[in-house]
Amino acid sequence: MDTMKHLNLAMRYIEENLTEEIDFKELSRIACCSEYHFKRVFSFLAGMSLGDYIRRRKIDCATILLRDENKKVIDVAMQLGYESPDAFTKSFQNIHNVTPSQARKGNTNLKAFPPMTFQLKIQGGNIMDYRIVKKEAFKIVGIKKRITLIYEGVNHQMDSMWAELNESKIKSLKELSNIEPQGILCASANFEEGRAEGTELDQYIGVATTMDSEGFEILNVEMATWAVFTAIGTFPQALQNTWARIYAEWLPTSGYEVVQGPEILWNESKDTTLPNYKSEIWIPVIKRD
Repeated sequence: MDTMKHLNLAMRYIEENLTEEIDFKELSRIACCSEYHFKRVFSFLAGMSLGDYIRRRKIDCATILLRDENKKVIDVAMQLGYESPDAFTKSFQNIHNVTPSQARKGNTNLKAFPPMTFQLKIQGGNIMDYRIVKKEAFKIVGIKKRITLIYEGVNHQMDSMWAELNESKIKSLKELSNIEPQGILCASANFEEGRAEGTELDQYIGVATTMDSEGFEILNVEMATWAVFTAIGTFPQALQNTWARIYAEWLPTSGYEVVQGPEILWNESKDTTLPNYKSEIWIPVIKRD
């Protein structure tokens, strides 16, 4: 299956329906993947949620519609699916810093937002180490905090979480670790829609286990197939580069798509200064039909 072709057909569907209601089930049917997968891949590659992209494209379309002097602002708002002229004006002003009425007068600086397309960028055939693992249901037991998503650089909110883990808690958690991935790990779950940088998620630091424990937070993980990627190099750059390659290179050509579930990160040690620091990224996936 030509994955890129179907993803771009989905993008064309969006363009053809900017003045209609976007049917996300139809969108995922055209893309030949689940709605969750399409939104997840889009947000990672585009750096914005699919909803934000559609809103921006509608506003870009609005700048063209406003050129028709026979159309009132309320007509344009209704044509683009806004519930009221005020909602349309607010959305327009957030992007262009002027009102629709000011924009149609001319001699006003506006911001163009062209449609996006998916492309597979070939960068030299660098090897990606991965394996596919099938796991029964298990639990992640540990501490939990709602934190902000950061794609590049160090997330200092994670530092504060690690500071909560004294030797006694770490010892208790390690005694619970009885399945792969072994030892202390991080798990990210319950992301906000779109997963844009600056949005929030539930972050866990704990262990994978089949046992119960009091005094810790518990994340129940359903039976799933996991794609496990190895990242080796300077932390966190090597890890973040691997994340980018998973979505830009591996997923579009692998025959797998992501499904809902936690994303797990295993690091080999606390010493992140090692030049060949090793990490593993665990992502729940399903084989495409």
